[in-house]
Amino acid sequence: MFRFACQDDGSYFVCSGENRAKIAKTGEKYVIFTKNPEYFVKFFDLNYDYDKAKKQLSTNLLLKDAISYGDGIRIAKADEIEAIVEFIISANNNIKRIQKIVEKLCEVGEQKQDEFGKYFAFPSVKVLAKQGDEWFNSLGAGYRAPYLKETVNLLAKTNIEDIKKLSSSELYKWLLSLKGVGPKVASCILLFGFGRKEYFPVDTWVEQVYYNHFSNEKRTRTQIQKYFENMFGEYSGLAQQYLFYAERG
Repeated sequence: MFRFACQDDGSYFVCSGENRAKIAKTGEKYVIFTKNPEYFVKFFDLNYDYDKAKKQLSTNLLLKDAISYGDGIRIAKADEIEAIVEFIISANNNIKRIQKIVEKLCEVGEQKQDEFGKYFAFPSVKVLAKQGDEWFNSLGAGYRAPYLKETVNLLAKTNIEDIKKLSSSELYKWLLSLKGVGPKVASCILLFGFGRKEYFPVDTWVEQVYYNHFSNEKRTRTQIQKYFENMFGEYSGLAQQYLFYAERG
C-alpha cells in the first residue's frame, strides 16, 4: 500500500508483494507496465463497477461534490499479510516515515528484476518471523517494533486462506486480537487488504468531515464509523476515500 514512488518524468513505480508496475501517462490515458498484469488488475480494482458506486453515492450532495473532486480514486487491494504489517507501521505515523520503514523492512525480501531494473519483493511472513528483536528495532518503527515481531510470529503460524473465509465481523475481531492493531488500523486492513468495502476507517481527518459536514453530536470514533457505515452501506470504504481526499484537498 505504501510502496510507490514518483519518478522525474511524472511516472510512478508501484510495488506490491513480489510484483512491480510502472504507471505512466500516455496521451489521455494511464498505462500500467508490468510482468504480471493480472495482479495489478486486482491491485487497482479494475474490475469493480465504480460508475455504479458513484451513481449511488452521488445521491448525497456532499459526496457528489467529493466524487467530482476525486473522480479517479480507486480502492487498492494489497496482499493481506503485507497490509497487516504495513498498517501496523502506519499507526500514528506519516507517509514518508512509513515508506522509509517499509523499504528498510523489504531489504530482507527476495531481490527481483524487471525491464526497469532491480527491486526487493515484500518479504514472506516466514522470512520476517526469522528476524530477531534487534532487526525489528533497527527498522526505525519505534514502539511498533515489538508489535511487528509478535504479529509476524503469529501470522507465520496462521493459514491466511482460512482467515479470508471469515465473515467481516469475525475478521474484524480477529484483527483486533493482533498486537498493534486497533479499530482504525483493523478497518484499513479490512478495506485495503481483504477488500471489505463496507468498512469506513476513521482518523482525525474523517472526524473533521463528520463534525464539519454531517453532525454536531459528540461521538467516539467507533460511533462515527458506525454512523457512516449505516449511511453508505456496501460503498462505505469508497465514500470514506472521496470524503477524506476532498477534506484534505
